[in-house]
Amino acid sequence: MSDTRLSRRDFLWSATLGPAVRGQPAAGRRVVIVLDPRDPVASAPPVRWATTQLEEAFRGSGWGVLRRDALGDAPADIPVLVIAGASAPIARDVLKTHKLALPAAPEALAIVAGRFAERNVTLACGSDVRGAVYATLELADRVRHASDPEGALRITTPVAEKPANRIRSIARCFESDVEDKPWFYDKSFWQAYLTMLATQRYNRFSLTLGLGYNRPRNVRDVYFYFAYPFLVSVPGYNVRARPLPDAERDRNLEMLRFIGEEAARRGLQFQLALWTHAYEWEDSPEANYVIEGLTPERHAAYCRDALTEILKACPAITGVTFRIHGESGIPEGSYDFWKTVFEGIVRAGRQIEIDMHAKGMDFRMIDVALATGMPVVVSPKYWAEHMGLPYHQAAIRELEKPRETTDSFFALSNGIRRFLRYGYGDLLREDRKYGILYRIWPGTQRVLLWGDPAIAAGYGRTAHFCGSDGVEWCEPLSFKGRMGSGKPGGRCGYADASLNPRYDWEKFEYTYRVWGRLIYNPGTDPGGWRRHLDREFGAAASAAENSLANASRVLLLVTTAHGVSGSNNTYWPEMYTNMPIVDEGKNKIYRDTPQPRRFGAVAPFDPQLFSRVDDFAKELLAGHRDARYSPAEVAQWLERFAQDAVRHWQEVERRSKARTTAEFRRWAADIAIQSGLGRFFAWKFRAALLWAVYEQTGEAAALREALKAYRIAREAWAGLASVAKGVYVPDITYGTAPHLRGHWADRLNAIDEDIADMEQRLAQANTEGGRAPGESVARAIREILSPPARAAVQCRHTPPPRIQAGEPLLLEIVLETSQPFTVRVHYRHANQAEDWRVADAEIHQGRYRTVIPADYTQSPYPLLYYFEGRGPSGVILYPGFGPELSNQPYFVVQRTWARGLTGSWFVLRRNIRPPLAKDGG
Repeated sequence: MSDTRLSRRDFLWSATLGPAVRGQPAAGRRVVIVLDPRDPVASAPPVRWATTQLEEAFRGSGWGVLRRDALGDAPADIPVLVIAGASAPIARDVLKTHKLALPAAPEALAIVAGRFAERNVTLACGSDVRGAVYATLELADRVRHASDPEGALRITTPVAEKPANRIRSIARCFESDVEDKPWFYDKSFWQAYLTMLATQRYNRFSLTLGLGYNRPRNVRDVYFYFAYPFLVSVPGYNVRARPLPDAERDRNLEMLRFIGEEAARRGLQFQLALWTHAYEWEDSPEANYVIEGLTPERHAAYCRDALTEILKACPAITGVTFRIHGESGIPEGSYDFWKTVFEGIVRAGRQIEIDMHAKGMDFRMIDVALATGMPVVVSPKYWAEHMGLPYHQAAIRELEKPRETTDSFFALSNGIRRFLRYGYGDLLREDRKYGILYRIWPGTQRVLLWGDPAIAAGYGRTAHFCGSDGVEWCEPLSFKGRMGSGKPGGRCGYADASLNPRYDWEKFEYTYRVWGRLIYNPGTDPGGWRRHLDREFGAAASAAENSLANASRVLLLVTTAHGVSGSNNTYWPEMYTNMPIVDEGKNKIYRDTPQPRRFGAVAPFDPQLFSRVDDFAKELLAGHRDARYSPAEVAQWLERFAQDAVRHWQEVERRSKARTTAEFRRWAADIAIQSGLGRFFAWKFRAALLWAVYEQTGEAAALREALKAYRIAREAWAGLASVAKGVYVPDITYGTAPHLRGHWADRLNAIDEDIADMEQRLAQANTEGGRAPGESVARAIREILSPPARAAVQCRHTPPPRIQAGEPLLLEIVLETSQPFTVRVHYRHANQAEDWRVADAEIHQGRYRTVIPADYTQSPYPLLYYFEGRGPSGVILYPGFGPELSNQPYFVVQRTWARGLTGSWFVLRRNIRPPLAKDGG
């Protein structure tokens, strides 16, 4: 066969594109786009808007575009694109030709080349309006990124996708009138930003107001903090935010309406988040606005009526998010207050989702929301106020367990409902009548570029954990300028103005691509983000992807293993304030952590699967370690990620021809900083382990190794701070406290002080002429610096498809080894208020068997479990983590069939409708 011979599919496409595409000059190339006005999907406003984006993409590439109502109206010699709903005759026929079934789910899409009515066509179709929008914008994105639209139109492999998660939301916070008013009032910003969100398959945008402070105390910048009087004047109430001019208040409402309309135009749900309902500020003499005309007696009624005014003025708002717990300014347990406020939603006269932040939540509060007849979602945090590895922590810290409290304002979140501060708690009952949406807070990473397809896909797989609805991600740069710390000069914080993009989100365009597409479908075609890399990095695209992916794993792993504080107001690992190894007295900020408050005693955010520094050192010295992932293994992973990030970036520098572009320089700096963070934390974990060995034995050999390790960590921090010095401004502000602002270079002094304390201890130690350490200490040092591999044993296990309530559950696993192993099963309900149980497995005909007792399966919660094995070659956890740390390390079995995006899902979820009606609302 000749090399020039076309495949049947390539021939089809060559014929479809016509002679102009088959080698003729670019001038005169045209395409016809067909939208049948009789098709309720194709004729919907969001699909027509998406089609204009496709037309603009073609015109930007020098192609002419014709739009026709029917295929028969298209000229015979011009390639044809058809935008349609899945039930349209042309879509049914083309899909049938390819034996391709569009997934029977909301928001599904298909793109395929085929024939209809003796014409070659490209079909972009959706199961509903939003699915058709995604298919159309996918074609537009391909055209924009192609050197020639011919390549973008060559659909050699049919595309058919459906969403894994019902809600895929982005939250953008208004924190500072100095930093945020410019983008809030910029209509061009909103049009570009919302178009990007729709293109990357997000289906909800949340404008988040009132999250500028932890509670209404010591406030300075209160713009939109208590949002109502900044948006509306409510008849019957003389409430205003002094000194806000009426014209500015009216302009704010008009912008809110504009944002909602633009979101609806693109098929996006528009969520308004109102996080604060306090109207008086405690100890706040510097507040730039005060609320006048409101009294406690009229507080709830005013909020109700103001909310109704806003919802009627902005009909595109599809949901409202509330912070219910004490930080809202309302005492916990104020059920009557919230009942009154929720009436404001009912009075708006349409279906509007109520989303309640889960902290301090109880089932009585949920019932208050459900009584409105509106769809209700409860939104717990994913990894406290941070972002960890892509699974739900197997256990919460002891600090999050219920306790007695005398604080009546926070009676629930600091008391019997404390386990909901930083996780899903007891919300995952399978008989629930409310939805669950996980929210990823911005404590871990705010400034630096992020992008790891493996981790994003992992989140896509676990966002619907136990039948949940999905995930809302606080976008990059969230909390910039918070608590009155806003400064002029742009949110990105670049010292070099040439690095600033036109809009701040454009720095993170790749982040949005990777996250949005993989939350939509964890198995999506990687071309969706690689085309961006191809354009920016050319032959170095693959190396750039791998470099940033490895760098992006660093802080997520640090967060998981080093849970020094659940609060983003204290713990910021990206610009880490040093937690001392030696002297607890040098710790000035970390209080949300066990005593003694120093590095070695810090609990992981998942203490079920990760061990503490001090505990692991004790295990090493005793010669018997448990199966949890150790700080030494964490250090090894961190160093590997850092080294791989650097190695791949070196390849980028060798192969890329665009080393002077702003995009290249931004990537180079942020990857270097994150790689340095990986090396710093790797060696700090080692230093802390070695210090713990010294403290527990008094042997100076461990102390000397600790000091060596700490100096390497310090060198890594100094290196990353040097990289950042010429790139970022000296004062990057995410709060007014020193640990929430500044620069990486500022943190060196605390590291140096800790090292000096360690040096002083070494000088005082009796080295006895540098004698060799005892065997247990020598072994511990070796295993800290080079931890042995876990047992390499293949395991076979098939999870049961479901639990029969009240019946025993048999779990079996086969270990492919001739070595003798003992096996245990760890299991727990999907209820973080409970502790894990452990059962020994018995071997029977080569299979290790455990039975979960019948009384334990008689529960409204799904079951989590994993296996622990111990043998001559070491320990195993199964399923454990893969090399990318992107998988869920335990199994989940539900009592009923998992609720996915199917018709039965809507039967199970009372009051919830499919995400998008045909009219695009």
